Amino acid sequence: MCFLTNGAGASAGWLGRRRMLRQAIHRGLQSFCHQLGLFVSRHPVFFLTVPAVLTIIFGFSVLSRFQPETDLEILVAPSHSLAKIERSLANSLFPLDRAKSQLYSDLHTPGRYGRVILLSKPGGNILHQAEGLLQIHRAVLEMKDGRTSFIGHQLGGVMELPNSKDQRVKSARAIQITYYLQTYHSAAQDLIGEKWENEFCNLMHKLRLSHEDLQLYSLASFSLWRDFHKSSILARGKILVSLMLILVTAIFSSSMKDCLRSKPFLGLLGVLTICISSVTAAGIFFITDGKYNSTLLGIPFFAMGHGTKGVFELLSGWRRTRENLPFKDRVADAYSDVMVSYTMTSFLYFIAFGMGASPFTNIEAVKVFCQNMCISILLNYFYIFSFFGSCLVFAGQLEQNRYHSIFCCKIPSAEYLERKPVWFQTMMSDGHQHSSHHETDRYQNHFIQHFLREHYNEWITNIYVKPFVVILYLIYASFSFMGCLQISDGANIINLLSSDSPSVSYAVIQQKYFSNYSPVIGFYIYEPLEYWNGTVQDDLKKLSEGFTTLSWLQQYYQYLRAGNISATNKSDFISILQNSFLRKPEFQHFKNDIIFSKAGYENNIIASRMYLVARTSEKTQRDVIELLEKLRPLSLKQSIKFIVFNPTFVFMDQYSLSVTMPVLISSFGILLVLLLTFFLVIHPLGNFWLIITVTSIELGVLGLMTLWSVDMDCISVLCLIYTLNFSIDHCAPLLYTFVLATEHTRTQCIKSSLQEHGTAILQNVTSFLIGLVPLLFVPSNLTFTLFKCLLLTGSCTLLHCVVILPVFLTFFPPSKKHHKKKKRAKRREREEIECIEIQENPDHVTAV
Repeated sequence: MCFLTNGAGASAGWLGRRRMLRQAIHRGLQSFCHQLGLFVSRHPVFFLTVPAVLTIIFGFSVLSRFQPETDLEILVAPSHSLAKIERSLANSLFPLDRAKSQLYSDLHTPGRYGRVILLSKPGGNILHQAEGLLQIHRAVLEMKDGRTSFIGHQLGGVMELPNSKDQRVKSARAIQITYYLQTYHSAAQDLIGEKWENEFCNLMHKLRLSHEDLQLYSLASFSLWRDFHKSSILARGKILVSLMLILVTAIFSSSMKDCLRSKPFLGLLGVLTICISSVTAAGIFFITDGKYNSTLLGIPFFAMGHGTKGVFELLSGWRRTRENLPFKDRVADAYSDVMVSYTMTSFLYFIAFGMGASPFTNIEAVKVFCQNMCISILLNYFYIFSFFGSCLVFAGQLEQNRYHSIFCCKIPSAEYLERKPVWFQTMMSDGHQHSSHHETDRYQNHFIQHFLREHYNEWITNIYVKPFVVILYLIYASFSFMGCLQISDGANIINLLSSDSPSVSYAVIQQKYFSNYSPVIGFYIYEPLEYWNGTVQDDLKKLSEGFTTLSWLQQYYQYLRAGNISATNKSDFISILQNSFLRKPEFQHFKNDIIFSKAGYENNIIASRMYLVARTSEKTQRDVIELLEKLRPLSLKQSIKFIVFNPTFVFMDQYSLSVTMPVLISSFGILLVLLLTFFLVIHPLGNFWLIITVTSIELGVLGLMTLWSVDMDCISVLCLIYTLNFSIDHCAPLLYTFVLATEHTRTQCIKSSLQEHGTAILQNVTSFLIGLVPLLFVPSNLTFTLFKCLLLTGSCTLLHCVVILPVFLTFFPPSKKHHKKKKRAKRREREEIECIEIQENPDHVTAV
């Protein structure tokens, strides 16, 4: 019994020490932020000037060192993939400059090329328009600055003759022609090729106007990059409109009827603070030899969503300070109240995007974005406590001296205002005549706080509303779960291009008419093989089952059978191959597909290649990925050592794993930080509820964006990383205020939390969502994906903060009974003291 008592005492002592440690850490952070606020308030000019000078210095570098990234493969293809190794091996065996005169030879990299799809009108037959096709073909070949080229054509929308045994073509709707250029990896040749491609695109535009009976869709090698970069050009004006909308929303939401306590200029300066910090971050990025790409369009919105949260929280913290204090002390109190949580959320932002910028990230576009975002977060934090803090100091000084918040003139006395017209009284009123004698805080007249206090808090905690909120959450969770089961990867690069671009139009037509077959896949055998052996021949047939093959070996076997020639041993097989088969004009192009070696008087075949084409459905890309996943394991199991490659494999290989890895490691980083600080925060249940809430929001955004036809590409992945932090940014202050509240009931605690942080949450999320509206009008798949994901992020976060959490927190821990017991004990102790005083001084009963 004594042992149990000692154990319980030791446990209680450990819990007490842990609680004291948490309180000491929290008080230390609050004290540091208080001293930081005092330091800023005593040197406002310095903290206003230094950020402005930094912006001017680094802002010029944006203009002078701006350089776009021109290699789309570097950005969106997995940096480390087996496909790139296979390409190097294929290139070492069959160099590009060895086979530039035959179809399907350029399988290592697309190089410079021009492609055109010619489509007949509905009901037409492209085969009956041969004269027009030849005119277009001759016009391309007669272009200046062209180099040796060859064409490869395919028919689309084919109808075969009925009852035809040899599959004769009756009609076709479309034809596809490809023109490849020789550049020999020379810079001069590459410039000539680029000029040829520009001329090709211009020629196709002219021919499109002159051949009204044909529809032309053209594509060049630089078209993808051009249309990818076009998104940035199209979005410039819309981003400025977004900025103006956020400015107007911030100004309006920071205003009050009280001309003394209204802070519209602080709302304006808060948004401008984030803008100049983003300009500074961009300058640092370009100074460090960073290259711009269109995925960085999301950074202004990401930075604004986090930065304005700090601005609105500081404004709310200022409203909670005592009005009779000097303005410097009020600034210090606001810092002490707000900057601890803002420091924590900024640190988590840095952890999440820092993990995204780590070597574990296999997509270069995601890595570059995360690096830039880390710089933006650090500068956001610095500019908020320095530049915006200085603005808050000057605004507080104006308020203390009773200056008008807009016109910066002295507010006249109440007696003077009574003699003036109503419009003048409205403009110059400080709210004195509207306040009651019992109202201690005139900041409660802010329209959002008034709405929350008088209307919303009572409604959301009403017992009749709670069942509907529970049903709403169950519906939300069901749709989210259903969407999470349907996630698809976004390896299709069309998702990142301008929606009205020629590349997208070309891809749509190609998908419609040429999706029956996969791209031509190179099948490379990279070891000596006994091709004359019947067993090896059977193995090769098994590997090529289900494919349409274009192979020197297949043609050679047919040649031997047609001539009734026997080649069952090595010497006969190679002798006939070299001296007879490869010398025939119709088979000479197969010389480029076989590598011979000579050892003494004996020739050997050390490597060879063939081409495979598979029958596919409309989802060509998914089928190609499945083919790749099917063929690669066979290369390990079979006795024949081979690799398969096509240039598109570089973009598809392990894309789903590569693109989801940043989200996983960022989530792991944040979870690890929250778990490590589980016993250091003021109340461990705060971290527990935060993990549950962030998980619910993240899965909700992931599931709903999938149902909204958003694939897992680099843009959606970056938005998911941002969702982690955005939800923490808004839910953490609300949850920690709730678990630390000392009211009698959970309902009173959640009302107090909403009243304290609800204004900043509504201000920030509203301005964030309004700022997204212009993105809807940018004709780009990239910005449309950004709009969808960020809209879901803001909406789900707002739903949890103001609807789901206020209801669910009234059902679950932490319990507030111990606060009741403490207050009852204090009341009982006070009553006992009063009774003792009455007994000792019966003459002073009335006074007591």
